[in-house]
Amino acid sequence: MRAIWKGAVSFGLVSIAVKLYSATEEKDIRFHQVHREDGGRIRYKRTCSVCGEEVTYDDIAKGYDIGGGEMVILTDSDFADLPLTTSRAIDVLEFVPAEQVDPILYNKAYFLEPEGAATKPYVLLRDALADSERVAIVKVALRQREQLATLRVREGVLLLNTMLWPDEVRTPDFGFLDEDLKVRPPELAMASSLIDSMAGEFEPDVFTDDYRTALQEVIDAKVEGREVVQPEEVEEAPAAAVDLMAALKASVERARAARGEQPESGGGEPTPITSARSAQKAAKAPAKKAAGKKTAAKKAEGTKKAAPKKAAESGTAKKAPARKAAPKKAPRKTA
Repeated sequence: MRAIWKGAVSFGLVSIAVKLYSATEEKDIRFHQVHREDGGRIRYKRTCSVCGEEVTYDDIAKGYDIGGGEMVILTDSDFADLPLTTSRAIDVLEFVPAEQVDPILYNKAYFLEPEGAATKPYVLLRDALADSERVAIVKVALRQREQLATLRVREGVLLLNTMLWPDEVRTPDFGFLDEDLKVRPPELAMASSLIDSMAGEFEPDVFTDDYRTALQEVIDAKVEGREVVQPEEVEEAPAAAVDLMAALKASVERARAARGEQPESGGGEPTPITSARSAQKAAKAPAKKAAGKKTAAKKAEGTKKAAPKKAAESGTAKKAPARKAAPKKAPRKTA
């Protein structure tokens, strides 16, 4: 990895020199625009819309459109006196519980590496942050922009997550939010049952980018000169649910079948979420069956031993039937 930024974490009166690295990378397959006939790259020239001349980078400035066809032009000198444009500090502002930070605010992630003699204070901040079970709210200037960010620990390394400002998060304005829609208790119970049946631990490695894999195979086939094989069947998108309860019930039974459980009715295909877990259960099944056979054998032996005793008890009961009580004589009436 190549460091994209160098600076220092300002933690009270402690300054910790660090290097910043991008913590993520996109694996998307990228294409160039080319001429269909000869494969030549399509190039774009920077031309002025007014005079039509080609413009070099040195003659390009930043312009802000104020509307009405008017443009405000800003040069490097206009940006020189702005705050934090050249700051190399990550200023810790406060420490807050991680659950109080809405995930929608998170933007990009960066690893921090200690530089030079800063390893000891770096480890000190890392351990203290982990023990506090909180995240640090910081401000940092990246790419000539002041950004709000969090600082937390991930796999023994300090991780910087830049965040959006609150006014950059849109407010949902959808018509159905004003409608008085009522959900029936049986529907809610069935939906909760579906959630419970599909519950599990998040394992990112279980999920794969099937489209990217298939696209790479197409590219490899083109390179090797092979015939590109099209998939025989294309899975259609599920139709909209007409009967909500029926759809929920079918989903629950499908999830149970994927777990290897006995569905109440019908069957279902395994879902991607539980396919790995079903394989683990299948591997453990032989041991459980062997234990079940031993238990059944022991129960059978116990039943055989208890049988004679029960027979003897029933014979005794037959030999000694209960005697009927003699009817009492009615007393004579006196004159």
